[in-house]
Amino acid sequence: MKIISVVGARPNFMKIAPFIEAIERHNRLHSKPIEHLLVHTGQHYDIRMADAFFKALDLPEPDINLQIGSGTHAEQVGNTMIAFEKVLLEHRPDWVVVPGDVNATLACSLAAKKLHIKVCHIEAGLRSNDETMPEEINRIVTDRISDLLLTPDRFANENLKQEGALGEKVVFVGNIMIDSLQKHLEEARSRNIEHVLQQNAITYKEGFTEAYAVITMHRPSNVDDPNILSSLVTYITTQLSRKLPVVWSIHPRTQKNLKAIGLWEKLQEVENVLLLQPLDYHEMVKVLLDSKIVLTDSGGLQEECTVLNKPCVILRPNTERPVTLMDNGGAGILTGSDIVKVERAIGFFLTHPLHAQRPELWDGKTAERCLTAILNFR
Repeated sequence: MKIISVVGARPNFMKIAPFIEAIERHNRLHSKPIEHLLVHTGQHYDIRMADAFFKALDLPEPDINLQIGSGTHAEQVGNTMIAFEKVLLEHRPDWVVVPGDVNATLACSLAAKKLHIKVCHIEAGLRSNDETMPEEINRIVTDRISDLLLTPDRFANENLKQEGALGEKVVFVGNIMIDSLQKHLEEARSRNIEHVLQQNAITYKEGFTEAYAVITMHRPSNVDDPNILSSLVTYITTQLSRKLPVVWSIHPRTQKNLKAIGLWEKLQEVENVLLLQPLDYHEMVKVLLDSKIVLTDSGGLQEECTVLNKPCVILRPNTERPVTLMDNGGAGILTGSDIVKVERAIGFFLTHPLHAQRPELWDGKTAERCLTAILNFR
C-alpha cells in the first residue's frame, strides 16, 4: 500500500505527526510495509510558522515541497491542485490522507478524486455552520468527496449523519492532535517560562512569568477589520492588562494589520503587555500551561485548553468544535469580538473554578485508530 499524506499549514503538522509515527510502528511489526510520502504544499512558508514546528514535532523532512506560498484562496487552491496532480501522476498512491480544513486539504482531495484515488479525511465532520469562513467550505467539500471520514467527536458524527454520509465510511477515531499534545506534554512542562518569554519577546519586559492571560488572534474576522482590531486592542491595553499581565503571541497577519492602522508601536509600549513572535510547539504549550486564562480564535487552542483545563475565551461567534464549550463539558465560552461578552466571560472565569472534561477517545491513541481504519477499508 502506498499513502501520500498532505500538510499545508501549521495546524496540520500536529495532526499528521502521530499518523506518520503510526505508519512507522506498523512497518516495524509487519513484513509488508506501507510506503509513505509526506507532501508539504508550502501554504505556511515562514520559518517560524513551519520549519520550527517540523523540528519540534520530530516530523521528517517532507518528501515533496510544492512551495505554493501565499495568494488568494482561488490562487492557493488552483496552484496546489496543478502541482499536486503532477505528484499523484508520478507516484500513483492508493490513498491520499488530508487532515484539517486548510486550502491544501480541499485542493489535494479534489486532485486525488479526479484521478480516482481514495481520499481519507482526518478530522471530518466539523461544522461551524458559518459559510463566511473559508475553512467551512473546505470542510464541507472535502467531506462530501472523501471515501473515508475519520471523526474527532460525536458532534462530528451527527453532522455527517444529517448530511447523509453512509455509516461504513464514517469512523469515530478521536482527536489526533491530542496524540501530539500527550507525547510532548512533559517536554513542554520542562521548559523554563522566563527563558521562553525572553527568547521570543519582541521587546522583552519582566514580570510575566505567572498568572497571565494568553492571547492569539489571526482570523480575518478579528484582525482584518480596522475597527474590530482597534476595539480589541483598546480592551486588551486599557482593561484586561489592568486585571492580568498579557502575553500575546503575534501572528504575522495580525502584526501587519496592527502596523497598517498605526497601533503596532503603541502596543509595544504598554507596560503590562508582552508581545511574542510566533512560538514553536513546545513553547506554545508551556505558555498555555503557565497561564491563568486564554483568549483565542484558534480551533486547536480550544481543544488544548479543554484537555489542559484552561479557561478559554473564544473570540469567535461560533465554533466547529462544540465539544470544547463549557456547556458541553469543555473549557470555552464563545464571545466573538463583542467586548461586553469578552469582559463577562473573563469575569466568570476569574471567579469560578473550571472543571473541563476530556472528550471521549481524546486519549493519545487516535493515530493508531486512523491507520487501522484505512487498512480495514473495503
